[in-house]
Amino acid sequence: MAVNESSGADRAQQWLAVYLNDHLAGATAGVELAKRMARVHQHSEHGPGLGSLANDVELDRQSLLRFMKLLDVPVRRYKAYGGWAAEKAGRLKLNGRLLRRAALSTAIEVEGLLLLVEGKTLLWQTLGAVASHDTRLDPKRLEELHSRAVQQRETLRALHMVAAQHLASPQKAHR
Repeated sequence: MAVNESSGADRAQQWLAVYLNDHLAGATAGVELAKRMARVHQHSEHGPGLGSLANDVELDRQSLLRFMKLLDVPVRRYKAYGGWAAEKAGRLKLNGRLLRRAALSTAIEVEGLLLLVEGKTLLWQTLGAVASHDTRLDPKRLEELHSRAVQQRETLRALHMVAAQHLASPQKAHR
């Protein structure tokens, strides 16, 4: 009987490792995208907010790495590199311009980052559930991270509305 319990625990650890490494890939892509958006918009009215968001996204990735270490989950570097490469490949979209940003670039980037932040929100919730039976995790810290992700989501939704208005306005579409 102990063998089955042990293999069940091993299986759970394997699934957790896959899950957390998949989120690490997303977090890596999110850091790259958030930094690029902050850089592109640094002189706009949204620059300070995007700069702060990029810093928070990086801190969240570091928090994920700390949780992985606490849970004895090995980092699968190829997944992190895959997230990095996916963000770079995402820049190559058919937006009507090869080398310059198009009017839809900001809207698409915000939507991509929103998807990643939503995934992160769910990650912190999932780890909160794990924390209910794993004392290595701090439920209070996970709640703080979840709250920060919710705030990031609201910030991005507001920016998305601005980007959508730019798409709908012929006077602003050239930006």
